[in-house]
Amino acid sequence: MALLHKPRLGFSASNLPFGIHYSWVIVAVLAIVQVFGSSIFMIAGVMVPPLTDPEGSFRWGIGELSMAIGLYYVFSAIFAPITGYLGDRFGARPMMFAGAVMYGVGMVAMGFVSELWHFFVFYSFLMSFAASITMVPMMASISGWFRRHLGWGVGILWATGGIGTAILAPLVAYMLDTMGWQQTFTIVGLAGTGIMLLVFPFIRSKPADIGIRPYGMASDEPEVPPKDRAVVALRLKVFNQEMRHTKAFWNLPVIHALGCAGMGIVLIYVIPLAVEQGLSITSAALIITIISLVSIASRLGAPVVAEFWGPRKVMAASLSIQALTVLILLWAHDPWVFYIFAATFGLGFGAEWTGYLEINRRYFGDGPMGSVYGWQMTGAFVGHAVTTFLAGLVIYVTGSFYPVFVLSAAFSASGLLVIATLESTSHVLIPDWEDALPPEARSNFVPGTAGADD
Repeated sequence: MALLHKPRLGFSASNLPFGIHYSWVIVAVLAIVQVFGSSIFMIAGVMVPPLTDPEGSFRWGIGELSMAIGLYYVFSAIFAPITGYLGDRFGARPMMFAGAVMYGVGMVAMGFVSELWHFFVFYSFLMSFAASITMVPMMASISGWFRRHLGWGVGILWATGGIGTAILAPLVAYMLDTMGWQQTFTIVGLAGTGIMLLVFPFIRSKPADIGIRPYGMASDEPEVPPKDRAVVALRLKVFNQEMRHTKAFWNLPVIHALGCAGMGIVLIYVIPLAVEQGLSITSAALIITIISLVSIASRLGAPVVAEFWGPRKVMAASLSIQALTVLILLWAHDPWVFYIFAATFGLGFGAEWTGYLEINRRYFGDGPMGSVYGWQMTGAFVGHAVTTFLAGLVIYVTGSFYPVFVLSAAFSASGLLVIATLESTSHVLIPDWEDALPPEARSNFVPGTAGADD
């Protein structure tokens, strides 16, 4: 347990070369984790053709596979608030260790899939848990490292995830073509876990763990003294109770659900559509690569723009782009049309995910964000799950991919209506939440003053 709870550095975290703050080291470590965490669901579309190939080793139906992928999102929706809470409770460091190990176990196990129920167990259940651990508490923890330039930190994280997907999607497709199913997932799983464990010694849950202040925190701003586990649990309970009294707490997961419903259909079914239109699986996988590469710009830029222009406007712009560009697929037959679609859709796709940490800080201040972000990710995964099941049913009934892309546009457009109901981000919605705490649990409490137990 000392490995996880008593970290020691072999250098001074407050005296890094070129005056670099340790928060940027955290960003670099978490960016590597995001490459593998986000790849778990981004490669779903790459897996569809070999699993449904009537002349292949599996020969599963599209409806059966859609149900399995849909269950992945159902379990992810269940796990997201749980892993978010655990991240708030115990910190990002132990969560990263658990996530790295589970990633390797799950991916290697995927290589031994031979029956549909194996896929349900290893992908739908186990890999959804691994993805939730490597994404939800990791992303939420970044807020505690920044008092300013959070947008750049979040943007770099999401952009790196886009780079990773752009590399992994065609790489996995190529490996499946040349090496086969088992060897592909064994290599990717072991390599991913090895890389994450290699950078694990550098991860810290919060700045206080290494005796520094968050980036941008004024030197004369009083530091919050460390709290024992019982007080941390009480603060988390009260903070979450106060959040649930706001409309934003409930509306933001709905927006994320609708946005992800719109994008999820594309990520899973654009490759099968392209293959149906005559593209090879490797050429079709380039669609995901282009979406990911283009999304790097919006992943990086959207959080920065959100800090200055406002996160609600950025979220609305991203969903508008998603809704309009997906209609290109209704006329896509040639490779260049698919690639034009990917280039335009990628702008909205990259921006949709990235505004939630900024809008959370504006609405809820500097409180523990793992649980609220976990519920928003639950909304995202519910959106993916509902549309995966629904899209599979629509394809089964109609025998065509085109109706599901109309459905994708409708979901994204519906998200715009919910965004219009959000409160202004000009003020914190629960500024006085600590008033519900006993004095000794508040952030400004100083031991030895009135109210302390003698």
